[in-house]
This record gives sequence, C-alpha cells and structure tokens, in this order.
Amino acid sequence: MSGDGAAADATPACPLGADPDVLRVGNASGFYGDRFDALREMLTGGPLDVLTGDYLAELTMLILGRDRLKDPARGYARTFLRQLEEGLGLAVERGVRIVANAGGLNPAGLADAVRELADKAGVPVRVAHVEGDDLLARGGWGEGVLTANAYLGGGGIAAALRAGAEVVVTGRVTDAALVGGAAQAHFGWRPEDLDPLAGAVVAGHVLECGTQATGGNYAFFGDHDVRRPGFPLAEIARDGSAVITKHPGTGGVVDVGTVTAQLLYETSGARYAGPDVTARLDTARVVAQAPDRVRIEGVRGEAPPPTLKTGLTRLGGWRNEVTFVLTGLAVEDKAELVKAQMDAAFEEAGRRPAEVRWTLARTDRPDADVQEEAAALLRLVVRDTDQDAVGRAVSGAAIELALASYPGFHVTAPPGKGSPYGVFEAVAVPAAEVAHTAVLPDGTRTPIPPPGRTRRLVRLPDPPLPEPLPAGATRRAPLGLVAGARSGDKGGSANVGVWARSDQAWRWLAHTLTVERLRQLLPETAELPVDRHVLPNLRALNFVVEGLLGEGVAAQARFDPQAKAVGEWLRARHMDIPEVLC
Repeated sequence: MSGDGAAADATPACPLGADPDVLRVGNASGFYGDRFDALREMLTGGPLDVLTGDYLAELTMLILGRDRLKDPARGYARTFLRQLEEGLGLAVERGVRIVANAGGLNPAGLADAVRELADKAGVPVRVAHVEGDDLLARGGWGEGVLTANAYLGGGGIAAALRAGAEVVVTGRVTDAALVGGAAQAHFGWRPEDLDPLAGAVVAGHVLECGTQATGGNYAFFGDHDVRRPGFPLAEIARDGSAVITKHPGTGGVVDVGTVTAQLLYETSGARYAGPDVTARLDTARVVAQAPDRVRIEGVRGEAPPPTLKTGLTRLGGWRNEVTFVLTGLAVEDKAELVKAQMDAAFEEAGRRPAEVRWTLARTDRPDADVQEEAAALLRLVVRDTDQDAVGRAVSGAAIELALASYPGFHVTAPPGKGSPYGVFEAVAVPAAEVAHTAVLPDGTRTPIPPPGRTRRLVRLPDPPLPEPLPAGATRRAPLGLVAGARSGDKGGSANVGVWARSDQAWRWLAHTLTVERLRQLLPETAELPVDRHVLPNLRALNFVVEGLLGEGVAAQARFDPQAKAVGEWLRARHMDIPEVLC
C-alpha cells in the first residue's frame, strides 16, 4: 500500500556494515556491457558493505529510449538481471547491499523483475527503486525528443537503504550518487554536511568507471600488469575521506596516477557540481598510503546549484560511412578521384546528402614491407534526415566504383543502408520542479526534498602557478614522457585532463601547456572555444574543448566520437622538453 513517507534527511544513520565509522563500497560496472562476471568477482573477492553498478551514459539513454519505443515494459539494462541470477544469493548471504542505476527509463519495471527473479530463486530480498528523473511527459522539449531525464542525487538511494532495502535500482542519477547515497545512509549525513558529502561524491566519481581506477585505459599502462584489472572499491570514512583500493589478488594497480587520471575524467573546472553538493576538486589531496591503497582527503564542499542537469536525446537522422583504402603511390590524387566520382554520382541521382564529410588519414608509409602499412584511409561520412539519401544513394555509388576508379580500389567493409544517429542536449531544470521519489520495499513513496540551500555555479579564478623551471637545455620529445592524460566526452564538448608525474614536471607543464599551445598541438581544436583549469593539488591542467564532438557521442561526428583518445593524441605530440625532465 502506498503512502507519504517522511523526508529522507530526517532519518537517523543506518549503518550498512559492521563498522559504523567506515563504509566499504565496491563497483561492478562502469557501463552497459562491462565485464559480466564482475559482480560475482566483487562479491567473492573480499569484504564489502555495498556494491554499486553504473550502467548509464548519454548513448545508453538513447538505446534504452529506442527499446522503450518497441516495448514500454523495457527500458532498463537487462544484463543486470542476468548478473543477479547468480549474484543475488551471494549478496544476501554476505550481507552486501546492491545499488545500481540499471533501471534506466523503467526503474519500477526493473524492481518488479528483480522481485520475480528473487522469488524464482528462493532468495527473499527487499527491493526498492528511485524514480522522478523521467521528465519526458512534462513536454515542451521540442520536436523528436526521445528521452528527458534529470540527474538526481543520492537522497532517494539513502532513503531506500535506511528503510532496509537490500537491492536499490534507480533511473538517471548522477554516477557518483550511487556511492554518495549509500554513504548518506550509513553515516546519517544531513544536507548541510557539505564536506563529507563532497568527499563521498569524489570517491564515487573515482569508482564510477570501474577498472579505469585500477589501471584500465591508463596512460602509463606499461609500468604495470593491466591485462585484467580488478574492479575498485572505496573505504569511506565518516569525514568523507576515502581510501581507494581493490580486492587482494586482483589484477591492475591502484596508485596516485590511476586515481588522479580518473579524478580528471569527464570533469571541467575546479567546481564539480552535483545535485547534493558541489565538490571542490582543487581541494582534493591524493596520497599514496600503501601498495594499491591511495587516500583522497581534504575535499571541501559547497551548496549545490539550484538546477538539475537534464539530458535530452532525440533521433537526429540517418548516417552512413564508407572507408576507401588507398594503397601505394599518388594517394592524394587517388583521393581526389574518388571524391569527384562520388560527387558526380550524387548529382546524377539528384540527391546530395545534407552533410558530406571526407577525412584522409595518411596511415601509409613509403617502401612498406607490409601491404597494410602502404595504405591510407579515405573516410566518407554522410548524414541526412532521409534514409534513402544516405543509404542507396551512397552505397550504390560506392559499389559501382569497384571496377571504375583508382588502381587497387577496395573498401574496409561493404557499404550499408545507413543507421540512425542520436543527438544529446543538456538543459537545466529547477530542482524544486523534479519529483525525486524513493519507493520503499513496502511500497511507501517517500518524497526527497530539494536542497534547502543552493549556490549558483561560477568559475573559480585560477590559482597562482608554481615557479617556472630555470631555463636550460631542451630536447624534442613526446609530451607523454613527462605527463599523463585522460580525455572523455561531456555532451558535445570534450575534456582533456593532463597531469605531471613530478613537482619539477608540474613547474614546466603549468607554464608551457597553455590554451594557445594546446591549439597548436591539436589543430582540430584551433577554431573551437577552449577553457583551461588549473588544479595544483593534482599537479594537473584540465582543458574543456567546446563543440569538438558536435551534437554529442550518439551523433558520431568524428573518428573518435567519445574523445577517449584525444589525451593520447596530445601525449604523442612533440614539444621542446627540458632535459632535466627526460
């Protein structure tokens, strides 16, 4: 039976583990499709109080939106259910609570499915879910919007755990809220406990991408065995500080570098805003404590913004791609021939796609011993609102060139009919207008009030830079010899976090890698707005490049649509580096 519950912040602490002063939170998923057996690995690898799973991303919401169009009962991450088939009994046996955002667009449906699974398995379990993020029915979003979801905080998760839930599934919450909500429940933090809340949010941000905190996708992977990195966990203390670690005997590594890299991932300025708190990344200190144990401390918190980020996805149209392989001599001339032939085919068909983009990647080298090393790649990407304009008109024309174009003509794959692409947009919605609700195991509906105190988000001024290195001899070398980097997507923008491995390298990096230098090193950014943020405690610079990804990851506007490798491109660029650093 439903009813109105009390506000979540009025409920006392509810320890989720044996130690009231420490909460052990693990992660078993960084995206929809992550390592399937990670949930079992984390439950059997060592002690935990809470196990989280992050299944949602901008592209995932679009995929789930299309699933919901086909079947309104769908819209959640179905792999989560399959993982629970063997993991649910283990979690209950070990007293581990499970918190996951796998509910996607249908958290109530997933909660019912978990109950059904538990009944079939004979495992009694209390299940709750969090809803209110889905704002599609509110309307006014414009034409063609498929999903509209506000990013909720951890209050609903905390309320569900305090009510005794053993499994909590949510819709769109912030990735860090999975950890933050559990910590709120365990320690009984109030909305005004901004510093502890901020510390938990930072810990959650480190955990949210799974093995990226334990050596996955790590710039200095060659220093460690990262063939199968274990998933991370955080030991969160009552003051919000946390030790990032992993289960004993699992692969990968947790060190200052892996944690710093993940702290910089998909962030912008020193203020890391969320629904519960704005965490000050410039106050975070990352300290090596022991092998595979890194402490994050000193994080300060501020009141959150008055609005919630709300992600909108829509189908933008149709997209097709053909990659021509150009081998040997006269690569540029061969490319011009294909372009002219395809342009003529479009004219003859009387239908040119709305967007036609050519990119020539000179992957070839002269006098190559291997044929593939003698080849360049000419990539054609077309987009239009009409599937026929990108399908038959493009694929047919490319196929007809097979015996009528440059010598050595072939393509990397047969041209297709085209596929739909998506568009992502972020808008701000007042937090007070979003009905954040925890639906408890007994069906009670508990409203989660918005923060009573908010603070408008403004950019912090950059702190003073360290003293520059004295002038001295330099040598031409890749930036990656002295600096790590990690990059990612933020809607249509990209972030590139760069950190130095030593104090001396930081003194050089902070003065040398300016916005102007970044634009020179990465010419694709030359005409785009670029903002640089300085984080001395992390010996890091964070660059935000607006518009690099066009209309977002689902639009696949560039070769690396999620900007995952922009940081590695930057590290591969050569600079005049002081010899004392090399």
